[in-house]
Amino acid sequence: MRHAERYGLENTPPEFSFKNVMTRIHKVIADIAPNDSVERYTELGVEVLKGYAKFIDPWTVEIALNDGVTQTLTARSIVIATGARPFVPDLPGLEETGYVTSDTIWNKFTELEEAPKKLVVLGGGPIGSELAQAFARLGSDVTQIERGARLMKKEDVEVSEFAQKVLVESGVNVLTSHQAIRCEARDGKKFIIVESQDDSTVKQDRQNKQEIAIEYDELLCAVGRSARLEGYGLEDLGIETERTIETDDYLETLYPNIYAAGDVVGPYQFTHVASHQAWYAAVNGLFGHLKKFKVDYRVIPWTTFIDPEVARVGLNEQEAIEKGIDFEITRYDFKGLDRAVTESANHGFIKVITPKGKDKILGVTIVAEHAGDLMPEFILAMKHGLGLNKILGTIHMYPTWAEANKYAAGEWKRNHAPETLLNWLEKYHTWRRG
Repeated sequence: MRHAERYGLENTPPEFSFKNVMTRIHKVIADIAPNDSVERYTELGVEVLKGYAKFIDPWTVEIALNDGVTQTLTARSIVIATGARPFVPDLPGLEETGYVTSDTIWNKFTELEEAPKKLVVLGGGPIGSELAQAFARLGSDVTQIERGARLMKKEDVEVSEFAQKVLVESGVNVLTSHQAIRCEARDGKKFIIVESQDDSTVKQDRQNKQEIAIEYDELLCAVGRSARLEGYGLEDLGIETERTIETDDYLETLYPNIYAAGDVVGPYQFTHVASHQAWYAAVNGLFGHLKKFKVDYRVIPWTTFIDPEVARVGLNEQEAIEKGIDFEITRYDFKGLDRAVTESANHGFIKVITPKGKDKILGVTIVAEHAGDLMPEFILAMKHGLGLNKILGTIHMYPTWAEANKYAAGEWKRNHAPETLLNWLEKYHTWRRG
């Protein structure tokens, strides 16, 4: 509505109820919830017990049930899937002034009649960037603080720069290279104190650095998630944990009958990776005495849901450089895609990493609207060893977003045209014309 002129309409400020927006979010959560509900798994034949479990020995778990009863279970195989929680930094004054996380924000903000006037987002990763943009569009004055030099540091520099540009365009005040020092309350107002990390005084004592005070009504901690490792007896069994549970290639822990899967293991904290690992943990737990399967991390995709989206699978440019791979980059810009032009969304690009002179796909980054939905074709190709020539030789419907994948493959082909053969063909057809 704010940018309706792109479509030949009149720009107009949107009118909405923040409370209704939050109510819809809760309805969506409620509609999705049955997919992971106790009722669903009970119908599938799973016995679900609600309570707190603790290992007694490698084959025995004691459960303090929610109704106050204690129950003991024994099993040949046990899978630990305790997930992760938002990490909250040890920032002086934070507990006193209050904060929300990606877990608590929905319930807390549902109580509000309007979006927070001033919102600070601590963290420049995917979650922080997604929520910073969302609440800026809902009318909050958002300041995003990242201590690193750029947002979304796992992506290529140009992707980080693109992400920062679109967040700023959405109204986010992005402060990279800024370290949060403390939170404090003054005269009924809340402030977070930060200092620049690239300041000329960076090597001097803290008291000589210039501090910046940023006022806020709400503060969102989005600096990562930490595995749930305590409270259920891992230390009593001697199972190694540092930041996650240590497992082997089969997701076995120190004990071959105890497996772990999901965020508590890592190395990727994504729902789809947890589901992927769950298959290996379950199958190895049931049939490992006959045959075991090594978990396969070769083709792991993810999407950051800012607008436009950032999707990636495999290597990006900075990782290929770090690994010393002899690679080349093929790039296709969406400004040439008819569907993107018709939707006034012809920004962004596809970036494909391949070995020098070969069409094997080592990694893909897509920055565009619907980027996450475009990625599966490349994921499938990488998983099953199909190269860019196969994608180029596949008919794609016109006009669709998916055509961009074929055009990216066409760019690679154009860059590897057989010049000698083309020169001979030119001579041949010249001769035929007489």
